[in-house]
Order: sequence, then C-alpha cells, then structure tokens
Amino acid sequence: MKKLNEYLIPFVGLKLGKHQFEYQINRTFFDYFEFDEFENANIKVELVLEKKSLMLELNFKHKGTVYVPCDVTGEMFDLPIKGELRVVVQFGDEFNNENDELLILPHGEHQIDISQYIYEMIALSVPLKRVHPGVEDGTLQSAALDKLNELKVTEVKEEVEEEKEIDPRWDKLKQLLTDK
Repeated sequence: MKKLNEYLIPFVGLKLGKHQFEYQINRTFFDYFEFDEFENANIKVELVLEKKSLMLELNFKHKGTVYVPCDVTGEMFDLPIKGELRVVVQFGDEFNNENDELLILPHGEHQIDISQYIYEMIALSVPLKRVHPGVEDGTLQSAALDKLNELKVTEVKEEVEEEKEIDPRWDKLKQLLTDK
C-alpha cells in the first residue's frame, strides 16, 4: 500500500518537548485503506507528539461524524464519534508493532507513519450497532419504520394452562416422601 506522505512525521528535526499536529479526515483517507463501512467522514484528529530523549509519546484524539446507514431502517445519517489513543514509540534493533500501545522502531529511523493508527482509532470508535437518533426518539418517518410498526405485536394472548389429571400413582409416591 502506498504511504500517505502527509501522515509521515519526521521526528529527527524536532526539539525535545511537545509538538501539536492537526488533521482533517474525510472519505479519501479511508479509500487508501479500502474501507467502505461508511459513505463519508468529517473528523478532526489532534495529535500531541512528546519527544523525549529515548522515546516518543503520541496522544491522539478525534471527534467528528461519519455518514452511515441505520441498522434498523437503512436511512443514512451522520453518526457522531470521538475517541483517543496513546502510543509509546521506543527504539530497538528491529521494527515491531505487535503491541497496540507500543511501537518499536529500528535505530536510525527518522520518521513515523501515523496513518494506520488514525485509521484504526476511527474505525474502532464507530459502534457496532448504528441506530438513527430519529428511531430512538420516534421522530423519524420512513417506510421501513412504518412496516415495522404495522407488524409489531400489540397484544399478547395468555394461554390458560389446563389442569391435567394427575396420575394417582404419583400421589402415592409423594406420600412416601412425607411419611418419613
């Protein structure tokens, strides 16, 4: 996959201390990852990179909306999302990103690609069940909701359990338990 150059941070030239970066994420960002869970996105990502003498700390925060279909009605709506992620970057002999919160870069590396972290942070902040706010408060009018309301069970019929005759042999067995 082609690297997104705007998400490469050359940390070698940065002074020790905190540095802030801001990114505006839209649909084209997710096209690079071939992610098609939602139609559009408008998300602001803030990154605070703290450079220390032996490591880097990356603190991501994001807030925005994604345009997704409702799981109940199929209507499209803007779903608000937000989240955060903290990643510690250390330097070692070889590249290792097996841990979600720890990235090990080889000595001599001069830049870090943060696009994968932004992608995962946003993708994981979208809830599994997406329900249109109009469904929850009852203001949404759609053909699917009308059909669901039409088919909704309005009355539960209680079945009266008929008393069946009990075999008299069971009464004799019950007496054995009480006669002790």
